[in-house]
Amino acid sequence: MVEEAPSPILTPELRAAMGEVAVKAARAVNYVGAGTIEFLVDGQRNFYFLEMNTRLQVEHPVTEWTHGVDLVAWQLHVAQGGVLPMLETPPPRGHSIEVRVYAEDPATNFMPSPGDIARLRVPAGPYVRDDSGVFEGYRVPNFYDPMISKLSVWAPTRPEAIARLRRALDEYVLTGITTNIDYLKRLVRHEDFMRGDYDTGFLPRAHQQLLAAPDEVQTRAAAIAAVIRAHQRNTKAQLPTAAAQTAGPSPWRTSGRRHAWKRS
Repeated sequence: MVEEAPSPILTPELRAAMGEVAVKAARAVNYVGAGTIEFLVDGQRNFYFLEMNTRLQVEHPVTEWTHGVDLVAWQLHVAQGGVLPMLETPPPRGHSIEVRVYAEDPATNFMPSPGDIARLRVPAGPYVRDDSGVFEGYRVPNFYDPMISKLSVWAPTRPEAIARLRRALDEYVLTGITTNIDYLKRLVRHEDFMRGDYDTGFLPRAHQQLLAAPDEVQTRAAAIAAVIRAHQRNTKAQLPTAAAQTAGPSPWRTSGRRHAWKRS
């Protein structure tokens, strides 16, 4: 659901060791082309081989953001018999986070939510990227993966990337079907996520909390409505009565040759 680069727990030494093992694994099977090797890392920073996928994976945009490369273009270039434009991995720069927007309901064990998209407005702006193939009126089928898009951002630091992602998610408008957008909004505001202190058990532990958290848009709307009601009550209480206007100085002013009124 969420990917980021660089990993909050990786040290330069650990990253180099994992890269070396990944290259050895690919060479051992004479692999040519784009591929992704996954590892698991425990609390003591020991890493273990998990699997290899002979393709680019969903999270490849965070690598493209932080390394300034186009992995899809490289993949096609190598498939046509070309060679990589560089042999040394460029150093990472800044921080990137990606979230997967799904047509699914987190409250019902993330069941898919197929249907017609009534309204769609995707976030945009500097260092915001939305990889998607849907549009207003598009019917999300029930035959395939319910992922709608991959929303990713980049910033010089991780806190800035989180702030940019929050803004992008707040701007994401998608109606007509149930999505996990509100769930993602709460997730990127969770204290453990902000600290980078999470693992593969984070979502199961925080799931009920994320579901129970009030929607921030609704909270803001309720707060604004409360302020308006209070202002209306105060305004009504301060309006002068007919007796008060006769008995004392008028609370209204006149200006110029024509009468204009406003509250003092």
